[in-house]
Amino acid sequence: MRANNAKAFVRVWMIMAMCFRILEQGKLITQRELFYKLLCDSPEYFSSQHQVNRAVQDVVALLHCTRHSLGIMASSRGAVIGRLLLQELGQQSVDCSLIGHAGYAITGDLYTLSKLVLHTDARYIIIVEKDAIFQRLAEDHFFNQIPCILITAKGYPDMATRFLLHRLSQTFPDMSILALVDWWIPLKNLFSFFYNSPFVIITKFSFLVFFARNPAGLAILCTYKFGSITTGLESYRYACNVKWLGLRGNDLQIIPQEAMIQLTAHDIKTSKSLMSSKFLQESYQAELAMMIDRGQRAEIEALYCHGFDFLGKYIAKKIVQADYI
Repeated sequence: MRANNAKAFVRVWMIMAMCFRILEQGKLITQRELFYKLLCDSPEYFSSQHQVNRAVQDVVALLHCTRHSLGIMASSRGAVIGRLLLQELGQQSVDCSLIGHAGYAITGDLYTLSKLVLHTDARYIIIVEKDAIFQRLAEDHFFNQIPCILITAKGYPDMATRFLLHRLSQTFPDMSILALVDWWIPLKNLFSFFYNSPFVIITKFSFLVFFARNPAGLAILCTYKFGSITTGLESYRYACNVKWLGLRGNDLQIIPQEAMIQLTAHDIKTSKSLMSSKFLQESYQAELAMMIDRGQRAEIEALYCHGFDFLGKYIAKKIVQADYI
């Protein structure tokens, strides 16, 4: 056995030993906390966060379990706001329509999320990529114009935000779900899509995705549909049937040319790579082909060219017309 392979094997056992001790103590830790503990205890085996992440992923695959069952807590950036009442065990109910614009912070403790008591009269869930856009819609009380719940991971979806979204989809199977994200694909997220594509799960929810016309948004869509390579075999557990609301090719007529952004050579290369994936449906390939042909992308904020209140009007019109793919 090669030295590197032997070390990787030892790391797996050391992770399991550490998790056993964590569970014995009844604690939860993040992978970052786990890294620093292992760095201090066994620096000859753990010198980077990547080594810990990879070993944890191997343990999850080996034991067919979740990180949470190992005592590892998800790091969450997520927040939720809108027409949702939620109650943690032993706590008072929280009305998410009455809290501040930053929303209700989503805990990284998946057990707590699994035990939340949820009530809503919303008809839609809107996934918002950017925190600034999330707060704009929250400030405008968009959830009262269109009865909805707004949820954001403030970028690429973390495990806790995906878990809560999946929990909502199972609890309220008749509610449609939308998302606002950019459209731009870094290479690492392209790999996440390829790696997890076989784990597609179709639920009763209709997830509608609103992108800025930028390939990263498509990568985020694929993460919600298929999961992320960084979470390995856990990905399929929280996969959702996501639909794409916008921005799309037929929306470019309302985006001023001055607001368009040129694609880089790297953007075009990775977009063409995604085009070759057999898991990307034909309508998405057509949209991606149009973006490559134009050599441009647009972000959600480009809609502000029509005024700060135009975003809500645009989304509402899309929803009413069921304009999504």
